Amino acid sequence: MNEELKNSLEVLDRELKKQGLSRRDALKLAGLSSAAFLMNPSEADAATTVNASEAKGKIVIVGGGLAGMSTAARLTNSLSNPDITVIEPNSVSVSYQPGQTLVASGIWEKEDIVYNTEDFLPKGVKLINDKVVEFDPDNNKVVTKGGETISYDFLVIAAGLALNYGAIKGLEGVGYSSEANSEVSNKIGKNGTHSIYYADGAVNTWKGMQELISEAKSGKKLKALFTHPNTSIKCGGAPKKIMYLTNARLKEAGVRDNVEMTFYPNGGAMFGVKEYHDAIVKQFEARDMKWEYRNNLVEIDVDAKKATFENSWEEKGPWDADLEEYSVVKKSKMIERDYDFIHITPPMKAPDEIGNSAVGSEKGWVPVNKETLQHVKYANIFSLGDIAAVPMGKTGGSARKQYKVVVDNIIAAMEGKELTSKYAGYTVCPLITDIGKVMLAEFNWSKKPTPSFPLDPTQERYVWWLLKVYLLKPMTMYGMLSGKA
Repeated sequence: MNEELKNSLEVLDRELKKQGLSRRDALKLAGLSSAAFLMNPSEADAATTVNASEAKGKIVIVGGGLAGMSTAARLTNSLSNPDITVIEPNSVSVSYQPGQTLVASGIWEKEDIVYNTEDFLPKGVKLINDKVVEFDPDNNKVVTKGGETISYDFLVIAAGLALNYGAIKGLEGVGYSSEANSEVSNKIGKNGTHSIYYADGAVNTWKGMQELISEAKSGKKLKALFTHPNTSIKCGGAPKKIMYLTNARLKEAGVRDNVEMTFYPNGGAMFGVKEYHDAIVKQFEARDMKWEYRNNLVEIDVDAKKATFENSWEEKGPWDADLEEYSVVKKSKMIERDYDFIHITPPMKAPDEIGNSAVGSEKGWVPVNKETLQHVKYANIFSLGDIAAVPMGKTGGSARKQYKVVVDNIIAAMEGKELTSKYAGYTVCPLITDIGKVMLAEFNWSKKPTPSFPLDPTQERYVWWLLKVYLLKPMTMYGMLSGKA
C-alpha cells in the first residue's frame, strides 16, 4: 500500500484504541463495508472481485477529478478490454477538496490535500491534458480548447462546477476548487476577506483567522460574517463548518467574547433535513453564534470592509377572488454590513462550455435521470458528481455512490441490457462542529436521516471526528480512486 495510506491508518488505529475500538469495529459501526480495503489487501480483493465484461466501446470521460477518475478506475477493473480516455486540464484535479476546511483551520497543511492527477491515472487509460469546449452529442464528438476532435461511443461528464465569484459585485472571475485564480485572488485572501472553496483560499483563510484572533486579543470588538449564496453549492455544510471552526479557534485563544459571529444564509433553514436543522440551531444557540435567514451577498467593498446583502421576505398581498386566498408578495431590501472578517461561499454554476451546450440545461447542470444518471436526451451520455442535475448530490459522499451506478449502467448499455443500477440519493455530510467533534449527517431524497449505524445522527461525536480526519481521506484517495470503495 501507499506509504501515506499506511501512516494514516497507523494514526487512526492509535486514536481508535484510545476509545476502545478496533478499526474493524469502527468501520462496522459506521456501516462502511465498502471500505474493506482499509482492513487488509486480501479482503479488499475479495470485496471487489467482479467478472470482467467483454463489452467493447470507446468511453470518453470529461473531467479527471474525484468522480471522473474513480469512474475510469472502476471501468478499467470491470472491462476485459477497456478503451477509456480522460480529458482534464488540471494537473492537480484529484486533490482532496473535503480537506480544505481542515487546512483553513490550521489542522492540515495544503500539502496534505494536493495530489498529482497523473499519479491516480488507471493503467491503460489515456489522459489528454486539455479542456473540452464544444459538445456535439448528435455526432458523438467533443472538441478541446487545443482544437482536437475526439469521438466516443459513450460519454461521461464529470467536470465539476465553477466558483462564480464574479456574480458578486466587487469581486472578479470564476475559480475552481483545486487551483488559485489570479482574478479571484486579487480580491480574496487578504484584508479580512476569505473563502475556503479553492486550495490557496483555504491557506489564506487560516492566515486570516489568525489575524482575527490577534486583533481580538488587543481588546477590539469585532464582527465575523459567514455567507451562503442563492445557488446550489458543493458541500452545503461547508459554510457552517468554517464558522464552527472559527468559533473553536477563537474560544481556544480566549477571545471568543470579543467577536460577534453571524451566519447569513440565503435560505430559510440551516439544513434541508429538519432533524439536522433543529440540531444545528441548538448548537448555534449554545455557542452564541447568530444567524439571519434570507440574506444573499450581492456586493462587497473589500477595501472598506463593507458587504451588501439582499434581504428578502414575503408579505400577504391582495385577496384573490378566483383562488379564494390571499396572494403572496415577495419583497426585498439591501442591507450594508461592516465586517472585520468575512467568509464568502461563492455562487456556483456549471462551466459555461457545458451548461450552455446541447448537453446542458436551462439551469446549466447536466440533466440526467436521477436514479440511472443517464442523460435525459442522449442515451449514451452519463453524468455524475457536482455537475449532474440531481437533488442534493454535490458531495464526495454522493459521488462515492454515483460512480458505481454509472459504471454498472454504462456496461449494461454496452451489452444492450436494461439499466438496473439505481442511485438512491444518498448524501453524507460530516459536519464539523468543533475541533474534535463532528455530526455525521446522512440522508437521501426522502429528506430524512438515513444513518448507517445505530447511533443518534444528530449528536456531535468524537468518533466521527476520527472518521473525518483520519479515515475519509485514505478511503477517498486510495479507495474511490482505485475503483474499490
